[in-house]
Amino acid sequence: MTVARTIIVFTITVSLVTFIAFFGRLPAFRNTPIGFLNRLFLVYIPSAFRRLDLKLTNGRVTDSGSRLGHYLMHDKHPLVVVFFLGLVTACATLFLPTVWHLLRPHHKLLVGLLLPQPYIFLYLSAKRNNHTYINTLNHAEQMRHYPYDRVLYYPGTACRTCKFFKPARSKHCSICKTCVSRMDHHCIWVNNCLGRGNYKWFLALLLSTGILIAYGAYLAYYTLSPLVQKHYSKYEAWYEYSPKVGVNPQSWGAYFDKKKHYSLAYTSIYLDIGGVRGSGVGLLALFTWPLPLGLLAYHIYLIWAGMTTNESAKWADWGEDMADGVVFLGHRREETMQEYRPTASTRSYQTNHSAHSSSSTSPFPTPPDTPPEDEEPPTTWPLESRHILIRTLDGQPPKTLPSRIRSVAKEDSFDRVWNLAAVENVYDLGFWDNIIEVLLN
Repeated sequence: MTVARTIIVFTITVSLVTFIAFFGRLPAFRNTPIGFLNRLFLVYIPSAFRRLDLKLTNGRVTDSGSRLGHYLMHDKHPLVVVFFLGLVTACATLFLPTVWHLLRPHHKLLVGLLLPQPYIFLYLSAKRNNHTYINTLNHAEQMRHYPYDRVLYYPGTACRTCKFFKPARSKHCSICKTCVSRMDHHCIWVNNCLGRGNYKWFLALLLSTGILIAYGAYLAYYTLSPLVQKHYSKYEAWYEYSPKVGVNPQSWGAYFDKKKHYSLAYTSIYLDIGGVRGSGVGLLALFTWPLPLGLLAYHIYLIWAGMTTNESAKWADWGEDMADGVVFLGHRREETMQEYRPTASTRSYQTNHSAHSSSSTSPFPTPPDTPPEDEEPPTTWPLESRHILIRTLDGQPPKTLPSRIRSVAKEDSFDRVWNLAAVENVYDLGFWDNIIEVLLN
């Protein structure tokens, strides 16, 4: 019983710590206990240890740990990918030979179909492709995918590293050393940025991994349950339940105590019958399958909301400022709304853009207040934002507008706004259209 309890506690603890460490930074968990625990493990405790280390060793220990942590989290390396694939491979190698002779043919066929999928989708997520990374050859095409909403993204913003105007919804990744189209986030599990070209494969990776782990837990139950039932009579006397003295056997406390006792007893029996190779791997799968599927559910929510992980953080910042009463909502002038011409030549835009860039004396193009067509080309996106947001330091309505806003906004149209529901998200086409855009680009 003690061994079973130890294994259960260890498995649950590892699963929770993994979830908090990797997912606690998501904006959705920012003001939740999960976000607090993430900051506790990654910020507060390391800061306290740093202060102690400065007194004892002048910071030598934490400096070494900081370099290691920076390498693991902020450098491009395959260590986490190797760990993930190694864990999947090790679990399959331990588990399948133990239960293979107990599986029916259709289960063996499903194992053959499900097991390769995480490897395939991880490769597709980690592979470099021109639909994800922005370079001088595909920059003109990338500029035509999404319009600037003038809330999260403004035209005329240049990347100081890549030396070209940043397309809407893009972001420069300091780890991959390039701008990424429709940047979602840099994922250490695939050692790559997730963007327009590979985001769908990341979703497939989460789905296939979650299904594979859940199916592994089911197979452990399916193959070992008959053996446990067959041998239960041998073990039943060992795990006879005796209620605590002074506890009403009809109370809820006694009921849950009894359920806990028999759950631990059955787990111990499973471990005795299946061993670490069968029951241990099955128990690990039982407690870890919600992790990839939970993350998949979060990304489905992002798709429903028409935003990326990167954009969700930006919207969360706007929401906090709105709650403080320092955000004002304005409306664009109709004459600044561009007419979409999907048949416009991409080659013509690239020529104009190159000429404009070469005539500039700065390291990167510096457009005027109202960007000409070669800096904000027409896109094929069916919507264009009518709203503009502006923050003020004193919480008072803006008296003078920045030049990039004054050129496209009605100066007398700014009113205080208190929540995000009042703001249009031009990138939200509706749930099904959002799914089609993600999957088919």
